[in-house]
Parts: sequence; structure tokens; C-alpha cells
Amino acid sequence: MQPAALNLIAIGIFCMTLSVLLGPMLNIPPAIPAMTTLGVLSIATLDTLSFQGKGVTLLLDWVAGARSQYRDRILHHEAGHFLVAYLLGIPITGYTLTAWEAFRQGKPGLGGVTFDTRELSPDPLAASEVRLTLERFCTVWMAGVAAENLVYDHAEGGAEDRQKLREALTSLGLPTNEYLMKERWATRQAQGIIEENFSAYEALVEAMKQRESVIECCEVIVKANTAQQK
Repeated sequence: MQPAALNLIAIGIFCMTLSVLLGPMLNIPPAIPAMTTLGVLSIATLDTLSFQGKGVTLLLDWVAGARSQYRDRILHHEAGHFLVAYLLGIPITGYTLTAWEAFRQGKPGLGGVTFDTRELSPDPLAASEVRLTLERFCTVWMAGVAAENLVYDHAEGGAEDRQKLREALTSLGLPTNEYLMKERWATRQAQGIIEENFSAYEALVEAMKQRESVIECCEVIVKANTAQQK
């Protein structure tokens, strides 16, 4: 079962327990909290089995989206991915900033920047090229965390990014004791790239906030870096 669904079930059980305790004081019939909890559990189970947890994800994202700081953090996180990917020459195929946008585009999760990952296949590449390609992708995956660290002094997101990095390291046979070291290295690399191109990063944040296309966002980066060099 998806973590989001488990969270919703936990909330439902907590609310039921609270209503049972306070029911006699507030004159709430015992059947009401029981039926409410049963409804929450049924919806969460149906969503997990039939929709892979997308419904719960949409609901929780919608609730959290009421806070502007939550949206701003996602925006800055994804802009970090976008900027570093572009500067490292990794093709960007799209981006979303909410679970609803991701759902409409047939993508899982809360949103994010999508890349062309075909270069990660080790088959057509020499060993040295595989290593360099993997390092670029690792840097891109940790760029969201790096961006949050720069803007907010700490990162709240990044669990899915870390998972992607570790899956890639596993597929290429790297030992597990090197995962954390590679993650920290990639985060430092990404943070350095964002700091060196911070004016482009800020311009990109504004462009993504306006939902500019991928091409237009790339043009914003070029324009900002050109202006910085003059």
C-alpha cells in the first residue's frame, strides 16, 4: 500500500479514536465515527488497488497546496533539477509542479522534471562513458535537494530522487556502502552548479512559475547566463 494511503488511514483511525473519546461530551452517536472511519478505509483501499494510490496523492497534494510555502518549495526544488540537467546536457522532456498536472500527463507522484534517460543504458557505452553519464544523472537527481538547501537552508523533499539514484547505482553494480558517499558528492556538485548560475536559476524559477514551455525555460537560462557574462 502506498505511503500516502497509509497516512490517510492513520489519520482516519486517529480521528475515530478522538471522536469516540469526545463523543459522549459532544453527544456524537457512536455509529458516526465508525461509519466515517469505515468509509476512509474503503476509499484508501480502493484507491490503492484500482488507481495505484493516485487519488490519495491528489487529495493530499491539494490539501498541502493551500500553503504557498509548500508550492514555492516544490517550484524551487524542481527548478534545481531543470537547471542542472540543462547545463549538464541531459535532454529535458517536460515538467510538472503539482500532482494534478502529473496525473493529467499520465505521470506518477507529485510532479517533477522528466529526462531522457536512454543514455543510462550501459550497453552501447564504454565503461568510462557509463561512469561519466551516471555521475551527471546523479548530480541532476540530487539537484532538487541542493536547491532547497540553498534557498531554505534544509531540504524536505528528495526521497524519490534518492531512490532513483540508488536504483541506478544498484543496476550498475556499485556496492551499497558507496551509495551515501555518491549521494553527498552529487549534492555538492549540484549545489556548486546552482550557485555559479544563480541568476539563471532565479529566472528559471519565475519562468516555471508561469508554466513556460521547456523550450522557453531553456531560453531563459541562456539569456540569464549571457547577461551575467557581459
